[in-house]
Formats: sequence, C-alpha cells, structure tokens
Amino acid sequence: MFGAGRGTRTPTLLPAADFESAASTDSAIPARALQFAGMWLPATRRATAGCYNDLPQRGGIIAKLPAMRTQDFDFYLPEHLIAQFPAQDRRASRLLQLNGASGAIQDNLFANLPSLLSQGDLLVFNDTRVIKARLWGRKQSGGQVEALIERITGEHTALAHVRASKSPKVGSRLIFAEVIEAEVIGRADDLFLLHFHHTQPVDQLLETYGALPLPPYIQHTPGTVDDERYQTVYARESGAVAAPTAGLHFDTAMLEELSRQGIRMAHVTLHVGAGTFQPVRVENIHEHKMHSERYTIPQATVQAIIETRQSGGRITAVGTTALRALESAARGRELIAGSGETDIFITPGYPFQVVERLLTNFHLPKSTLLMLVSAFAGMDKIKTAYQHAVAQEYRFFSYGDAMLIERAQGK
Repeated sequence: MFGAGRGTRTPTLLPAADFESAASTDSAIPARALQFAGMWLPATRRATAGCYNDLPQRGGIIAKLPAMRTQDFDFYLPEHLIAQFPAQDRRASRLLQLNGASGAIQDNLFANLPSLLSQGDLLVFNDTRVIKARLWGRKQSGGQVEALIERITGEHTALAHVRASKSPKVGSRLIFAEVIEAEVIGRADDLFLLHFHHTQPVDQLLETYGALPLPPYIQHTPGTVDDERYQTVYARESGAVAAPTAGLHFDTAMLEELSRQGIRMAHVTLHVGAGTFQPVRVENIHEHKMHSERYTIPQATVQAIIETRQSGGRITAVGTTALRALESAARGRELIAGSGETDIFITPGYPFQVVERLLTNFHLPKSTLLMLVSAFAGMDKIKTAYQHAVAQEYRFFSYGDAMLIERAQGK
C-alpha cells in the first residue's frame, strides 16, 4: 500500500529506529549515521491465509484478519522533512485534516483547531510526564555503557534498555555519571533489571543526572528548549520515556479558549515506553509483539465520555497513546475505569470502541503507530494523505506538524 509510488529512486526512505538500533543519535557509544536508501517498494500483499489479531471479542468471536506485510507500511520521506526542533510557538504547527469516510484532505493550521470542534465535544489527553530517562556511564570492568530507563519498578530499582559493546551479565556493576552504582539483578526479555545502590530513589537520581530521551531521529543533544518543549503543558504523572507528541501543540491559552467554547476535556495516563520507536522486524505484522505499557483511566473520564455520547458530542483522542489507553480499557465493549497494563496492537481491521476522531502527528515508516492510523482511517486514505503531506512539505515526527483524522465508516 504505502510502498506504491512513481518508480523514481531519487527520494529517500527513512528506516524505523529504536533504542537498540544503530540510529541512536546521542549515545555514549558511537552509532552509525541514519542510512537512507532512496527507493519505492512494491505494494503487493502476501497471498497467504489470514491470521488472528488480538481484537475485542464480540459474542465470543474474534475477528479474522488477512496477513499484512510490514513493507506495506513503508513510504517515501525526504530527510529534510524530519523536524529537528519544535516550531517557535506550540500552536504554530500546520494541521492536515483527513476524513476517513470520504478521503477528503484539507490543509489547515493547528491554531484553527477550536473552530473545527463543536460545543459539547470531548478531547481526551494523555497527562503522562517524560522523565530524564537516559544515563551514560561505564561498566565496573571497563567499557562504555548507556541506559534508557523503561520503567521505575521500586524506590531503588528499574527496568532499562542497556547499550554496551557486550551485554552486561547478572551480577555486574554499572557506574553512571561517576557517582551512581547500579547492579544488574535480572533480565526481562530484552530489558535489564537494575538495582541502584544510592541513598536517593531512582526518580530523584534521574532528575539530577539523567538526560531527556529524545527520539533517535532527532540529531541534537537535549537542551533547555527540549526540557520545556518535549513536555506537554498539562503533563503531571511522571513515568514516560517518550512524549505523547500530539499534545505538544497545545499551549495554556488554547486550552482556555477550548474551555470557553464549551469543549470538554478529560485525561488518561499512559506511560509511553521506548517500544514506541521499536521497528517491526517481522514480515507478517501480526507476528509482532508489542511492549507492555501502564495506563490509568479515571472514573471522571469514563463519565465524561458517557455524557458526551448522550449529548451527541464527539470524542477526540489527543494522540495515539490516549487512543490506545481508551481502547485497552474498552476491550470488553464497556469502557471501565482503572489501571492496568496494555500491549494492544491496533492494525487494519480493528473494531474501534470509543474514539471518533484522532489528533496525531505523522509517524515513522513501518511503525506500529502508522499501522494504527491506517486502521483508523483506512490504508489507502492514509497513504494518500502522507503523499500529500510530503508533497506539501509538512514537518514529520515528534516535533513536526499534526493531523486531525475523522474515523472511517465501519472502523
């Protein structure tokens, strides 16, 4: 689908990257530069039997989906369209509107968002706060090491991605910032369980010695501008290692404007993990395993959604993370307040339960988030919208421009 194109080999194609790839841009260990190989990929699907995706059950029946290839979600992207810095003002980004039902595309400005919503509509935000999750140091035995804290599990323990010339073994010691000693006490798949031998708890150590974990495609060292702008103005629940980037466009003045207009606002929390940048390494997308993330749905948010539906308003998720939290909590067809873990993987064919509109940024080729928006609007319509965005030179990824997507009929 996304791979179909004009046949030229002059454009560039961005490979998806994650913490463990060679595309890390601020690693203590030298990384290869992002490699671009200009090409268009064929759009053919695999002619194989369908496979099962993890979908909400309806009457005890799980929907059966056709196999789809990761290559179907590749697309053309010139390197200069990857936003390296945020816009001067939060609301200064562009906004591409896509109607998933009709396929209509309209160029707009994010500053005009209030005029696109109606009194009684509901915006659902993810209020997670990004922690300074990246640490640099060395092994006690020698050799550089870099850690990206995925999740704080206790006052002195955390799960982390660890990058080193050789993976540290259980029992080995790591020294960060020359003042923090951490011991590897276990493994959980590709994550390392670290115990920090320090009087201060992990969250305080990260605030003092850690660095903001900018995405691997942003090629500058985090600075004071990033400390402010890679954080939403409503962030309050610490725990994410990546920002819910659709929310970065909102400033306090816009939130106040929306409130005066009668737009309702509610919050969920989903602590975004580094897995959001993990490439899909399998050919059949339904064989991909998502990283688990923590989420919380307050009862007040459930009530706001119920009241919005009863009054005829529409529900807009601000970001894919807010959408994933809501859909995870509604997998039994009834939205339930509470906390839990989710590894929900939303792909084309998914029957959405809660969200009618999605505000989101532009996503990485071959990424799970591109698959999610393709499920929301339809693969062909997202393909066309992304081609339009490239032609009109929209800015891509975390610091880039935004999309407002109306859900396709029947999705």
